[in-house]
Amino acid sequence: MWLTLVYSCTGGAALLYALYKWVIPLIVQYHGGLALIWNDVIVEWMLDTLTQSTRPQRLLSAVQKNATRGDPCSVVRAIDDFCRHKEWAMNVGDEKGCILDSVVSEMNPAAVLELGTYCGYSTVRIARLLPPDAKFITLEFNPGFAAIARQVIAWAGLEEKVQLVEGASGDWIPKIKEQFGIKTFDLVFLDHWKDRYLPDTKLMEECGLLRKGSVLLADNVICPGTPDYLEYIRSSPKYESRYFKSHLEYTKVEDGLEKSIFLG
Repeated sequence: MWLTLVYSCTGGAALLYALYKWVIPLIVQYHGGLALIWNDVIVEWMLDTLTQSTRPQRLLSAVQKNATRGDPCSVVRAIDDFCRHKEWAMNVGDEKGCILDSVVSEMNPAAVLELGTYCGYSTVRIARLLPPDAKFITLEFNPGFAAIARQVIAWAGLEEKVQLVEGASGDWIPKIKEQFGIKTFDLVFLDHWKDRYLPDTKLMEECGLLRKGSVLLADNVICPGTPDYLEYIRSSPKYESRYFKSHLEYTKVEDGLEKSIFLG
């Protein structure tokens, strides 16, 4: 009887592990809603509970363990490896990251604004490609995320190239000119709360932070999606817009970046 019980428990545990490790991750790879619920809610909650740490803290530990201090590319690789093979995280990711890299390299911007720092992954990707005299401001609403991002950016050796500001984008955008002495931005990367894309874009227009030729690059426009932003940006005569098809970070779900040039 006891032997049967042991076998049953062992078999049940093995089944649960297989579901957690391989079966469910394979299924959600192709479904956006399920991928977000599984990775960003269920798995994160389980690991937070089991480890008594947060996902950003675990990501930082992976950087400190596997990346070379002062080497931004190794920081990017360490985060991508962590997110692909250990624990998914809502970074722009390696696939869309290459699109981001190409836009930054092509523009060689002198003034950049990032909305939504999270753990600093895209911040490092952008900062490593900027000219030495460029101004780069990244805004993060969550103080816990900002604290981790500062350490990730410092590990990459880029703290002198990045000004990380804590607070709500809607509060900071009207104060940027006065606080930081920036007239307009060449590039704005939107990767914060999706319902803030449209109001923050209109706010940047109102505050005169966009000049003719300024580029807005928006992530996650398909998954989770920003339908109101896309409708506005694609129908407005003030923008010339193009969609770059890709995938939701570290999955096979369609997502992409929307590149929109402000025409004035």
